[in-house]
Amino acid sequence: MTGDRTGTNRYEDLLRKLFDAAVAAAQPSKIIGSYLPEKPVGRTIVVGAGKASAAMAVALEKHWFENSRDKTDQHKANNHEPFFDSGLEGLVVVPYGSMLPCQSIKIVEANHPVPDNAGEAASRKILDLVSGLTSDDLVIVLISGGGSALLSCPGGTLSLEDKQAVNQALLASGAGITEMNIVRKHLSGIKGGRLAARAYPAKLVTIAISDVPGDDPSTIASGPTVIDHSTSQDARDIIQRYRIQIPAQVKSFLDSDESATPDSADPRMQNLDTKVICTPQKSIEAAVSLAKSQGFNPLVLGDAIEGEAREVGKVMAGITQQVLKFDQPVRAPAILISGGETTVTLRSKVGRGGRNAEFLLGFSEAIGPNSKVYALACDTDGIDGSEDNAGAIWSPRVAKNAEKCQLKAATYLDTNDAWSYFKEANGLVVTGPTHTNVNDFRAILILKE
Repeated sequence: MTGDRTGTNRYEDLLRKLFDAAVAAAQPSKIIGSYLPEKPVGRTIVVGAGKASAAMAVALEKHWFENSRDKTDQHKANNHEPFFDSGLEGLVVVPYGSMLPCQSIKIVEANHPVPDNAGEAASRKILDLVSGLTSDDLVIVLISGGGSALLSCPGGTLSLEDKQAVNQALLASGAGITEMNIVRKHLSGIKGGRLAARAYPAKLVTIAISDVPGDDPSTIASGPTVIDHSTSQDARDIIQRYRIQIPAQVKSFLDSDESATPDSADPRMQNLDTKVICTPQKSIEAAVSLAKSQGFNPLVLGDAIEGEAREVGKVMAGITQQVLKFDQPVRAPAILISGGETTVTLRSKVGRGGRNAEFLLGFSEAIGPNSKVYALACDTDGIDGSEDNAGAIWSPRVAKNAEKCQLKAATYLDTNDAWSYFKEANGLVVTGPTHTNVNDFRAILILKE
């Protein structure tokens, strides 16, 4: 899963195996079956969006059809007559390069992290699919990280260009994922509970994979089927806080009642069933189990760590130094494990990077060459930022390569160009899409002095 490992040693291999274990724990194939609802009297519509949503759709079809076949065989044995059709219909949108084959559910691709026309067309089709249903019908919504950008349906008279401008500004601002998604909700025609409102009065079941700190369903993919407790004023405050320049029409929309999302008093938002089936913590626990089996003392620093990527890297370098010097807060040999989602404030438009590579570059600058320290930081979806890598690895081998190539961490941090640094130092981790997403995974391996 994690690509070529030529030239690595057993400690680098162990870090990669920890990452593999974290990703495997978030695969929907063996989990989703126990969360599926009963087949309704009426239609079953499956819609969704996100980096894991294609794999979720494949797993859903498999379990749904197997369950229907079992019921068909039982019915025929008891009644000697044909059984009802077990068919599904629907549409799921995923990032380019994440396509998986389904039998009944259509999978389409769109751009991430900046929305495009394909995402807008898919979003409007999803809204059409769930419109005009009855209380006898069932809508299953498959949601995972990345769904917010993929469900690019502008609210009111806003255009896709308006949404793209705001989205790009948010990504460069340093705002946290929860803050970004608050703004996105109030500019959308589908997020912030609006998809659930459109599906009313059908029964609606949301199955979600969390990529957000705290696993709040209203933040995952900007909560298209969940009651939103934020306000348009919250969105305006975030835009002001990060000094984000927005088009005049966006400001006018946020100042209007049309930007308000459905609240808990809305009758269309009652009796919603939301199930979060995979979380960062579950993936961390899988890595912890593996670390213990390899004779290391694992210490979980948190599953929801946020902050400026390079600064979080420096903080974790400080914790690493404490372990090396004093065996605190854990005794070496140890592995520090954490999840969450850091942010990057762009200082340059020429750099190629991602938050995990930038975290690791900040870490490496603070820790320096050290034969006792190995570290990995990767996004569980397989794509860190907009490049082709899941993240990067730092080790004595990578440090030696960087020294040989005369690479200075501070220079690459100044231009947000962590990808180029680790490319030159042969430290990139390339996996391709993993078809899941429970946010970032970081592991720091510390040997005894």
